[in-house]
Amino acid sequence: MSLLGRSDFGHRRMEEEEYGTEYEGGEGGEQYTAMQSQGGGANFAPSQGGSLFRSEEMALCQLFLQSEAAYSCVSELGELGLVQFRDLNPETNAFQRKFVNEVRRCDEMERKLRFLEKEIKKDGIPMMESGEPPEAPQPREMIDLEATFEKLENELKEVNQNAEALKKNFLELTELKHILRKTQQFFDEQETLEQGGGVGQHQQLIQDEGGAGGGGLHLGFVAGVILRERLPAFEKMLWRACRGNVFLRVAEIEDPLEDPHAGDEVIKSVFVIFFQGEQLKSRVKKICEGFRATMYPCPDQATDRREMAVGVMQRLEDLNTVLGQTNDHRHRVLAAAAKNIKIWFVKVRKIKAIYHTLNFFNLDTSQKCLIAECWIPRLDLETIQLALRRGTESSGSTIAPILNEMQTTESPPTFFRTNKFTNAFQELINAYGVATYREMNPAVFTIITFPFLFAIMFGDLGHGAIAFLAAFWCIIKEKQLLTRKSDNEIWNYFFSGRYLIALMGIFSMYTGLIYNDIFSKSLNIFGSSWQVSIGPNQIIHHKSYMIDPSSNATDKGYYGTPYPFGIDPIWQIASNKIVFLNSFKMKISIILGVIHMLFGVTVSFLNSKYFGKTVNILCEFIPQVLFLSCMFGYMGLLMLHKWANYTAGGINGDPMTNEQCAPSVLITFINMVLFNDNDPPAVGCDPYMYAGQNGIQHLLVIVGLFCIPWMLFAKPFMLKKEAASKPNEFFDFSEVMMLQGIHTIEYALGTVSHTASYLRLWALSLAHAQLSEVLWSMVLRIGLSTNGWYGGVMLWATFAAWAGLTVSILCLMEGLSAFLHTLRLHWVEFQSKFYSGQGYLFTPFSFEKILEQAENSLE
Repeated sequence: MSLLGRSDFGHRRMEEEEYGTEYEGGEGGEQYTAMQSQGGGANFAPSQGGSLFRSEEMALCQLFLQSEAAYSCVSELGELGLVQFRDLNPETNAFQRKFVNEVRRCDEMERKLRFLEKEIKKDGIPMMESGEPPEAPQPREMIDLEATFEKLENELKEVNQNAEALKKNFLELTELKHILRKTQQFFDEQETLEQGGGVGQHQQLIQDEGGAGGGGLHLGFVAGVILRERLPAFEKMLWRACRGNVFLRVAEIEDPLEDPHAGDEVIKSVFVIFFQGEQLKSRVKKICEGFRATMYPCPDQATDRREMAVGVMQRLEDLNTVLGQTNDHRHRVLAAAAKNIKIWFVKVRKIKAIYHTLNFFNLDTSQKCLIAECWIPRLDLETIQLALRRGTESSGSTIAPILNEMQTTESPPTFFRTNKFTNAFQELINAYGVATYREMNPAVFTIITFPFLFAIMFGDLGHGAIAFLAAFWCIIKEKQLLTRKSDNEIWNYFFSGRYLIALMGIFSMYTGLIYNDIFSKSLNIFGSSWQVSIGPNQIIHHKSYMIDPSSNATDKGYYGTPYPFGIDPIWQIASNKIVFLNSFKMKISIILGVIHMLFGVTVSFLNSKYFGKTVNILCEFIPQVLFLSCMFGYMGLLMLHKWANYTAGGINGDPMTNEQCAPSVLITFINMVLFNDNDPPAVGCDPYMYAGQNGIQHLLVIVGLFCIPWMLFAKPFMLKKEAASKPNEFFDFSEVMMLQGIHTIEYALGTVSHTASYLRLWALSLAHAQLSEVLWSMVLRIGLSTNGWYGGVMLWATFAAWAGLTVSILCLMEGLSAFLHTLRLHWVEFQSKFYSGQGYLFTPFSFEKILEQAENSLE
């Protein structure tokens, strides 16, 4: 068989060596044993206490329920939310399952409730919250609920139909009222023109050849209403189709009219078209129908029009009264439904969830017992048994359910018990990958390391305080904000991470005190340890002045005792501030990065020990720790040694330990890897930091290089030797060797790149501090330095701009950047040392989660 064809097996083989060939419960590796209880209970293997360090121990159980008690038992389990059912009918079509009719009935009830909810929202009636969710109703209550919803839907539909018919009639009468009013105005204007000698209403439109006006045909007219936006096209069509032989008068209806079908307000216009002859009349009517204009009969005589207008007004008054009564009745029906609709939704969704879950079950041959398989946390077995007992008692069944533990080689789901504080950190880890069953959970360490590494990049007392206060406000107003259920996705992300942001703010305030940085300024709390030894007259003649920190300096400018906490405030005004802080933060980044990675490798040892994989400890953990420690761990020790053993002026005046004789750690490390000798930093200085350094460095490099073939060859050959004792099992040595080579190269090269990657702590910290300083010097400083009467106005404007830019750029944009870089350091540099993340989440049958998902989907 080809190497490519065996790739899946090779991966599985490596995973088996990592986490075991079959599911094992507990550290002792005891396998599941099926133990049937007497009287409805079950005996299970003892479980360890729940912890966030490792996922909960899970048990795959088989559940036997009497058909009559199945509904109540599943309902009780749904209230608990601690059981994940497996689908025992994966090949069965959804429409062929046992309880498909019940699910359809629930869908129909949901449809009716959504119809009621839509009508309630349309009328603006507030819906009462359900408070504590009601329990799932019994199956026999479904008939009552269906009858109630059917009655409400039919009644509401009937009311809506009547209201729509009344509104349509009301619209027609209103349009007719406007037509009668506007046409009367047209004819009144026409009579005025006739009295003035103009063309009259009944005068001949086309004169005879002789020019006489008598004996001609009289004009007819059509009146109606049309939507205002269709009027220009309507006029053009009339002109073209009738060749200009019609006369059109238009008047806009001032008040908007309500469309009875859509419920929207529309603006219409009244038109009157005068024409001559039946042919034009037919053509005009067809055009009106094509533009969906509504035509109404309008009498020729003024007295008839007035009588019709009076009748229309009386009918409108009667319709208003009937419409008011109809709307009042509709409002009463909807108000009564609004009191219970939230509770009805909860009940229907619970019934539907129960029957949907029951479709996962199998029927035994007698058709009287339902069989289910489910994952259960071992710690909650007693609680689940009590819930099953309650369900059996509420159903009136006399046969107790049977819960059996099954033996399985399938990997159980991963389940961590989190609260509102730890949930945000667990979600960060799950976004990378769900932990493999029972492996160490990085979220526990992330609670401290994530905000700390973030704070190193974001260190500023003022900015940290802003982030903390914003998160603290969300924590205080937690209940009120939760009830609002905002649709803003960005806000929901921030709110769900409020405890994480609060911790990041606290740690940023701490590192801000370490950096002595608050909005790019320093706090002189304990008094500076530096002084200027020259007088005021001499200071005026110096643009800058170097303070010599050495103990044997002529002008002693350093007291000899460092600033008690953090960086001395004098560095804020020093011209070589960036040079000093760059060196300090760069070295701190490397040291913290090596510690972080060593801790990740140590966690891999805990995983290997827990799963009993001695081969991983001997062939991976030990060489990985040696390689990392001999190379970059040693470089970190050199930095600490340099800080402790070299100082300005030398320790006790020793010239070999002054600042000129301090060798470069970077050059020393390069020479160490290349097996080169160090050159003295200056004339008369020792090229090495301590005696025997050259030999020790050569030894460390040799040990580090030896670790690479150790990691590459030791594990495959040990697995091959182990597989030789099991001739029945297939073992592909070339596949395992290739995978181990990939892992070895990834770790060796990754150690170098990951160490350099931690320099982002220094880079972002420098960028954040410089941006803060730029905002202060180029924005707020202008307002503070402005004199005169307008200085206060300028200060107010510049402070507003500075505050806005600080929050938007430094707190939000820079904060998001630091957050993403911290996330990368955890996902790649830290978790890659021990975390496989190949598990799947425990998704229990829980009414709480089902209802929450339903609410979110509606929003």
